[in-house]
Amino acid sequence: MREVTIAIDAMGGDHGPHVTVKAALDLVHQTDATNVVLVGLQDVIAAELKARKASTGTRLRIHHASEVVKMDDPPAQALRYKKDSSMRVMAELVKRGEADAGVSAGNTGALMAVSRFVLKTLPGIDRPAIATTLPSCTGRTYMLDLGANVDCTAEHLLQFGIMGAALVSAVEHREQPRVGLLNIGEEDIKGNDVVKQAAELLKASGLNFHGNVEGDDIYNGTVDVVVCDGFVGNVALKASEGVARLIAEELRREFKRNPLTRLSGIIALPVIRAFKRKMDPRRYNGASLLGLNGVIIKSHGSADDFAFLQALLRAVEEVRGGLLRRIADQVGAYQASIAAPVVKLAGGGA
Repeated sequence: MREVTIAIDAMGGDHGPHVTVKAALDLVHQTDATNVVLVGLQDVIAAELKARKASTGTRLRIHHASEVVKMDDPPAQALRYKKDSSMRVMAELVKRGEADAGVSAGNTGALMAVSRFVLKTLPGIDRPAIATTLPSCTGRTYMLDLGANVDCTAEHLLQFGIMGAALVSAVEHREQPRVGLLNIGEEDIKGNDVVKQAAELLKASGLNFHGNVEGDDIYNGTVDVVVCDGFVGNVALKASEGVARLIAEELRREFKRNPLTRLSGIIALPVIRAFKRKMDPRRYNGASLLGLNGVIIKSHGSADDFAFLQALLRAVEEVRGGLLRRIADQVGAYQASIAAPVVKLAGGGA
């Protein structure tokens, strides 16, 4: 098994070292051949380790960084003025090869800006995209972009499809994942010009392109990868989170309505618990910043130690699955297959 080293922005997120250190210790204890570098204020991290009766060693060490990116820091400010932040140093460790991947629960905009500046993008990729997993009737669906790119061209959507397929191949070990393009209908005549053009490019890409999919297909498990621009993806994600909270709250309210419904709730408890496990957003924590020349995972800022551990495990999966190599290979294969005139994938379309 390949040894993997994960650099953690220990100061990031709503809870900082209280969560990140606990999750790092859990990763070391629960997995083999995984090492952790806790990046941040050395005294604070050391105090948290001491409080948990833990210490540094061959598999866990501290790398001091003197600054912290706050959750409300503008991305440009974090990039320009906090060059020794735990977030920036984490990305630098990945760039220098001292870590195989970086994980942060910090400011999303700052993380994207810092990671892109430090690591750059892979050849053939114009813009990084945010991808995450969502529960479906058949397992999990991967969706991108979720907010990094509000305005996209057809070529960008094609790149998202290539990167999403490579991600599923790396972590799910499916060599021909099904890719769908999110649209307002399945018919080819539906959608705006960008989506229609993207569909044509995806058809000719060599990917296992299913065609257009609608919003309900995200959870039906119709495809493995759902491609969309960041505006649509973010709205769909937040709407889904709102519906999940509504269902949970309504179930809780109904089961507490009277003694009979309370008794029904007790009887149905095994089913409720199984449903809760399936839909628990903590199990799906960890969004991939795809397209960078390095593996970077964004954890939800409010994640607890269990949720942050899932983000760490996602980083390990992507490294061991050869994600960067898979993206590079698929982009290269696509470029080689195109007859003149060549569709421009490389360049500075950011």
